[in-house]
Amino acid sequence: MDLASAQVIGAGLAAIGVGAAAAGVGSVFGNFLQGALRNPAAADGQQGRLFIGFAAAELLGLMAFAVAMIILYAR
Repeated sequence: MDLASAQVIGAGLAAIGVGAAAAGVGSVFGNFLQGALRNPAAADGQQGRLFIGFAAAELLGLMAFAVAMIILYAR
């Protein structure tokens, strides 16, 4: 196996984290919406935690994308 094919395989494996981050963001918003529908009075107090969870999940996705690009283009 040459270096170019190993780089592409490694970048593809690193990019799996981007899909996992998308699932995490969907889970965060889905759980918030479910909780807000059960108790609408408490939804405003939980909105800050919603954005923190969104930012954490999105950060992991961006880091996985950055690692995939580093694997592909850094030599």
